Amino acid sequence: QVHLVESGGGLVQPGGSLRLSCAASGYRVSEFSMNWHRQAPGKEREFVASISAHDTGTFYQDSVKGRFTISRDNAKNTVYLQMNDLKPEDTAVYYCQRLTFWGQGTQVTVSS
Repeated sequence: QVHLVESGGGLVQPGGSLRLSCAASGYRVSEFSMNWHRQAPGKEREFVASISAHDTGTFYQDSVKGRFTISRDNAKNTVYLQMNDLKPEDTAVYYCQRLTFWGQGTQVTVSS
């Protein structure tokens, strides 16, 4: 059975950094594309970043390009989202996703 568990969210000041983790079980993260999404209060859930199977490519929403980096550690079966230079508009619940499977989300709040 597939499970995805996010962690690493929290409160950070503008310009700060966080690294989100998505620990997977039930399959190998190296063999599938993995995605990060986010949902801000009162807004639709939106795509943030993805990493293709076998690390053949990464893709980002325009607003996070150059600030966020998606990666994975196959030994830990975990996908990461390194977020730098955070802005208040990055405040949201962040979710990892693979096909129909979603994690429970982790809250990121960017505020001074």
